[in-house]
Amino acid sequence: MKRSPFRTLSAAVLAMLAAACATPVTPESEADAAPAFTQQDAKDIVAALGEINTPNGFNDAITARIGGIDQALTIRGKDRANPVLIVVHGGPGTPEMAMSWTYQRGWEDYFTVVQWDQRGTGKTFRLNDAADVEGTFTIGRMRADLIEVIDFVRARLGQEKVILLGHSWGTVIGLQAALERPDAVSVYIASGQMVNMRRNEQVGYEGTLAAAKADGNAEAIADLEAMAPYPGPGPLTIERIGAQRNWLIHYGGTAAFRSNMDPWFRAIKLAPEYSEDDRKSYDTGGLAALAALLPELTDVDFDAVNESPVPVFMLLGRDDLNTPSPIAADWMDKLSAPAKATYWFEHSAHLSYMEEPGATLITLVNCIRPYAVEPGIEAARAKVPASCGAGAPD
Repeated sequence: MKRSPFRTLSAAVLAMLAAACATPVTPESEADAAPAFTQQDAKDIVAALGEINTPNGFNDAITARIGGIDQALTIRGKDRANPVLIVVHGGPGTPEMAMSWTYQRGWEDYFTVVQWDQRGTGKTFRLNDAADVEGTFTIGRMRADLIEVIDFVRARLGQEKVILLGHSWGTVIGLQAALERPDAVSVYIASGQMVNMRRNEQVGYEGTLAAAKADGNAEAIADLEAMAPYPGPGPLTIERIGAQRNWLIHYGGTAAFRSNMDPWFRAIKLAPEYSEDDRKSYDTGGLAALAALLPELTDVDFDAVNESPVPVFMLLGRDDLNTPSPIAADWMDKLSAPAKATYWFEHSAHLSYMEEPGATLITLVNCIRPYAVEPGIEAARAKVPASCGAGAPD
């Protein structure tokens, strides 16, 4: 098996049914003449449902000059007085702007949400000549891009600070930016925090192999054991990590209780923000970013980071094998921060806020938002329920 690297019936309803039964059947020729329902029709419905019409709302799709190149952002929210939340997507090379409509709408009542297609990915990929971007993919450059995005958004919205929500790879530059710019970041949130890449890969591999053995899957066992030792001391290639992810995904280590991520990737087809050309270039840009950043990413290690100047919160999927949650939870236990909490999502793996959007919304609003809007840590803590969000904080 190989996979490519998402009323009760009221009287009124009964009356409608009766009327329908009494209506003559539409002649076949007339039915054939009716226009077919198209992908664009579906996109128009999604766009209409996502319209922001509030007097103080914000709904903008913009191009900003970031890091010497044009980069794409969307800024959406019902009230621009709300705190700003910047989503730092994962991958590298897996932007979430085009799938955000599946989980983000509720957030927009309480936050102004920024989606950013990072350097070389998604819409940003198509905004620039490839030659202008080639050779610029480093963790340092990506972190600098994020800091520029932070300052750009702060100035545009007139806000002193922003919340950062990093996902997977985005936790690398997200955490670095929060540590570097506490003057501009009020709260750091991580979903799928990467702590030590090699240890993440080893634990994820062991969990996947254990699942394959429990399933008696000879093909998976053979493929995985042929990789041993994994990740090993050498460079981690796209081919090697892809072969491991093939089975990790199959056993629900990315999306819990699913063997693929197809629903979210298919959702891109209905994204109002993405043209067909944007969608078609999604994989091209993503693979280039991943290939360029993977060697440096393999050696990421935050084990020595034991203090944060800003509040830190973890949204951890119980079944995550991409960035195994126990590693992040252990790291959090040792971390000193003005405020911190780990929230567990019991029906999620690596995509917790996509898999459990309702639980995420409750957690963001009740447990974390006070730290961005209250005048101090103690005032914020007083606003947070004792038992909060998707699980009690550890």
